[in-house]
Amino acid sequence: MNASCFRVLRGSLFVAVLGAAVAGQSVPEIAFDANAEVLKLPDMMNFGEVAGVATNSKGHIFVYTRVGPANATLGSSRTFYKAGSKLLEFDQTGKFVREIGQGVYGLNFAQAVHVDPQDNIWVVDQGSSNVIKFDAEGRIQLVLSRKPEAIAVRPVQRGAPPAEGRGAAPEGRGPATGAGAPPEGRGGAVGRGATAGAGIPGDSFQRTADVAWDKAGNIYVADGVSANGNARVAKFDKDGHFLKSWGQRGSEPGQFNMLHGIALDAQGNVYVADAGNKRIQVFDGDGNVKSQIAGVGTPYAICITPGAHQYLYSSNSNDPETLDNGEIYKLELDGKIVGKFGRAGKLPKEFGMANAIDCRSENELWIGELTNWRAQRITLRAR
Repeated sequence: MNASCFRVLRGSLFVAVLGAAVAGQSVPEIAFDANAEVLKLPDMMNFGEVAGVATNSKGHIFVYTRVGPANATLGSSRTFYKAGSKLLEFDQTGKFVREIGQGVYGLNFAQAVHVDPQDNIWVVDQGSSNVIKFDAEGRIQLVLSRKPEAIAVRPVQRGAPPAEGRGAAPEGRGPATGAGAPPEGRGGAVGRGATAGAGIPGDSFQRTADVAWDKAGNIYVADGVSANGNARVAKFDKDGHFLKSWGQRGSEPGQFNMLHGIALDAQGNVYVADAGNKRIQVFDGDGNVKSQIAGVGTPYAICITPGAHQYLYSSNSNDPETLDNGEIYKLELDGKIVGKFGRAGKLPKEFGMANAIDCRSENELWIGELTNWRAQRITLRAR
């Protein structure tokens, strides 16, 4: 794209943003009920940070939670985690059914869980940078990306500066307190002449954020929760073969800063929660920028409902060190705000750093919270 075309595109996007976020607009409050007591864990088992929550066609609920303590191996500049998260299944009444993937190599630092139209269960792990597909019976069917291996500890020379810690907390908003920050993983190193955040072509993910699919089964991965790692969307066919990727670190249209969520509508448009830039960017299936949506705070979790009239839900997730904001917006796909509900807090009907929204039904949602260690079932009341 040449510079003149880019300036025209940027101008058209600015108009789209203004249409979605008029200064001072009044946003209707949506009345709702909440229940955080639906899911019944076995005795002596507790949730940690609920990073992901999803439902299948039978109404079963899946929770991907950071439980710790993880096993850790110290490398020369990174810490490699194992077994710090659990994938749990509950039936439609909330009764515990089973743990899936116990001891699986890539379940380290939970980020998201989704269920596809065939009831396959997809786990996104920020610590291992893996995307793992389980079938409905809990058998692994596909693994994208490769978890970095531990390496021997190198002695520090006297007077030498410390090695740059890849396991350090990311800039800006990172994972919530309690489980610690995961390692940066592979794929984000920027060599001479490389484009920051563009990553390595293929599935060399780094701090993977989310996954979604189109009608043909193509897989779209939001790759890059960190503010200093990958910042792209990677597309694969249904068998996991790499097709293309787009994006780099930045704030211009088509660039990203801390991706947190991804979702597709029925027309195959790709919606990406670009949290660091406080916007949702919309692309076609080939990565061409179509529009962007602002005025909904910092989007962490996004979800698009099924049906003839689809809606977009987006969380304005609070910073882990504050109880500011925290509301969840309901929008038309063009970015028009229908209403909002909730706020940050510790009580029922409040949200603590919402990281997941399941909206298989328009008015029956599940919200996964990091700092409150719970999943709430939300019922929106008819207006």
